[in-house]
Amino acid sequence: MKSLLNALQEGRLVELPEADKGKALEYLAHLIEAVPDLSGISELYEAMMVREKAQNTGLGLGVACPHVRAQGEGELFCAVGWSPAGIDYGAPDGKKVHLVVMYYIPDSQKNVYLKEVSGLAGAIHREGGISAIASAEDIATVRERMLDWVLAALEASIPEAKARMIRLEARQAAAESVSPAAAAPGQVEVFPALIVDMGDSRHIVLCQAPQVVAALEGAEDVGIKLRQQSQFDLAGYKMVHRSSTQYGAGRMLHEYLAIKLS
Repeated sequence: MKSLLNALQEGRLVELPEADKGKALEYLAHLIEAVPDLSGISELYEAMMVREKAQNTGLGLGVACPHVRAQGEGELFCAVGWSPAGIDYGAPDGKKVHLVVMYYIPDSQKNVYLKEVSGLAGAIHREGGISAIASAEDIATVRERMLDWVLAALEASIPEAKARMIRLEARQAAAESVSPAAAAPGQVEVFPALIVDMGDSRHIVLCQAPQVVAALEGAEDVGIKLRQQSQFDLAGYKMVHRSSTQYGAGRMLHEYLAIKLS
């Protein structure tokens, strides 16, 4: 369960802002697309939804593992979303999904992925379900519960002394990954941004992060990137395009996510 442990250590556990299945999966897909180590991937959400329509990825007991496969080498990679309200996912057991673990699977990692999902399912069954996560008050509690699952699975297959060392290192890494700015919604800074392109090199930005507003409104070439509806880097954030709507007088409304990974 190395990939899941890495996600918890490196801050890829977030609270999902949407209880709609499609929007929740799109949110996680955008997070994965923004990771520098996976540069070059695109249209991850579209590929994910094609696979999802062919076969529902709900595991039951409130957990889903949507995934997309990619050609070539590379590491197994995942991002984790927690939904306090629960998502109507269409899972086989009919239960709402509170935990979504999204995987990016290179061809060389297919067997590793299968072992990891099997280990996750086993941990959930040993716990008797995910009620502790479904009813958690905050994402810090979710992180602690998931660390317990992952570390218990790892400890079962390695010597006791090494297990204790891994447990200590994992909890230290998870604690260090939470900065004050990121602690509210999760371990990743994610800010929705609405940008009104006035069509004459002017644009108005609505975002809760002042640094994002200042960077977008102060950059001279942002208008071109907005009209291209492209992903771009700005002020330490990965700006990920979500949608654009054309209005009269040459004006457009763009919806972006400003993402900073710790």
